[in-house]
Amino acid sequence: MRQFGTVWALVEEMRKDNPQFLTPEVFIVLMRRFASARMVKKAIEVLDEMPKYGVEPDEYVFGCLLDALCKNGSVKEAAKLFDEMRFSRFSPTIKHFTSLLYGWCKEGKLMEAKVVLVKMREAGFEPDIVVYNNLLNGYAVARKMADAYDLLVEMRRKGCNPNGTSYTIVIQALCLQDKMEEAMRVFVDIERSGCEADVVTYTTLISGFCKWGKIEKGYELLDNMLQKGYNPNQTTYLHIMLAHEKKEELEECLELVKVMEKVSLPPDLNIYNVVIRLACKLGEIDEGVRVWNQIEANGISPGVDTFIIMINGFVEQGRLVEACDHFKEMIGRGLLCAPQYGTLKDLLNTLLRAEKLELSKDVWSCITTKGCELNVSAWTIWIHALFSNGHVKEACSYCLDMMDAGLMPQPDTFAKLMRGLRKLYNRQIAAEITEKPRKSWMGERGELVDAVGVAIIVRLRRCDMRCCLAAYYVKDRTETSVSFAVHSSIKTIGVCSVLQPRKKSAQIISGLVSATWAFLARIGVREECLVKGVSRKIKI
Repeated sequence: MRQFGTVWALVEEMRKDNPQFLTPEVFIVLMRRFASARMVKKAIEVLDEMPKYGVEPDEYVFGCLLDALCKNGSVKEAAKLFDEMRFSRFSPTIKHFTSLLYGWCKEGKLMEAKVVLVKMREAGFEPDIVVYNNLLNGYAVARKMADAYDLLVEMRRKGCNPNGTSYTIVIQALCLQDKMEEAMRVFVDIERSGCEADVVTYTTLISGFCKWGKIEKGYELLDNMLQKGYNPNQTTYLHIMLAHEKKEELEECLELVKVMEKVSLPPDLNIYNVVIRLACKLGEIDEGVRVWNQIEANGISPGVDTFIIMINGFVEQGRLVEACDHFKEMIGRGLLCAPQYGTLKDLLNTLLRAEKLELSKDVWSCITTKGCELNVSAWTIWIHALFSNGHVKEACSYCLDMMDAGLMPQPDTFAKLMRGLRKLYNRQIAAEITEKPRKSWMGERGELVDAVGVAIIVRLRRCDMRCCLAAYYVKDRTETSVSFAVHSSIKTIGVCSVLQPRKKSAQIISGLVSATWAFLARIGVREECLVKGVSRKIKI
């Protein structure tokens, strides 16, 4: 949680009690945090406030501010600040120009980057290897390889010979374009130029060949790498592993894990995830369990991705009890959050389709009792899963629990439950469900407006809840919410296209519309802002 106000209070306390602790680094940290939150004005204010705390900013501090802004997508503001300050407060340095050039290249604006290069030379600074590599990366990302090659020639002409990073940037761009022969020519040029390739260069090439299915060439480069004394890292092996996964070669993946263990390079969680995912995909779930146990035996804690892979594997093989056990273990480790709601939905629906109602309830109970912060989406997944599999009364019960937790169900949820209760002829539960949002709305307004009350009664008689929701959503009295409420009510009646010409239906719609307009008049919403939109929705 970003508590910028608290941080400033702490700085003020330091100024009073321990001013010796207020160094430029403290304010640089503040600048970087504000810049990363895209709070540009606040970041610049830190620079302006520094003298009040007895710390004068210098060119280094100013350069850190420019660097933070450029790295966090605010290069335009950084360039403006630089132009304002370069002649008044701070003398420009090569670091200032480098940060700006990096920022423009990152944004893909190479013309602006070239302008910075011209200004740099006008200020008396010659580009160094860092500047050239930033510009080279800009060309490579933009796939302007002709310009990249010209820049390499210029670097040599200017006496700033390309280094391993320079060549790696070009090789990476070529690999992304499946120009592997050209990438190998650049790789050969590295040795001809007297510059040595490093682990990153080899890994980049191996990644390129493996990505395009040329695993044999990847192994050839790996052997070449080992012969020259370079030690591959886990990322190097990961690229080869992913290529085997793509070809569904599980045995080769397991063999590669053994090779890594022999060279005292323990596989990381990403590599284990690949092996488990492939094992589950091929139906070798027991092999996946064995690898899972090996992970824990090696002292590695399975991450959320590992849990999701295993859960999905168990579900696909119909081993639902083990899927639930792993899901509950994931919850117990605090790894359940919104991105995993898709897995939650699949698990609950699979359990209910398999008539495992009690097991699904056990999973949901584990979620709620472990203190997980559930939003409307999580509750909706559970309630809809119950409803879709014929457990209407249970869905209604959990809908009440949801409202007790302070969350209001979505209109579609209410509509589904009302339809289900209508088939069961259970008006008692319907009344209980509709009472909670009505009371919530009355608590906001103090009294129930008669017109809206009529509309709610009209809708409840037809066992639908959206008009009641319309009243609920209108409580904040904004035109947007009122528009949503009116359109939601009208859509519920089924007149989004053409209404069936029945007198009773027309009377119901007429009553609803009259009640809605009366309510709008009571709360002072301008009628003309909605008439046009509503008239397109309904014809009486």
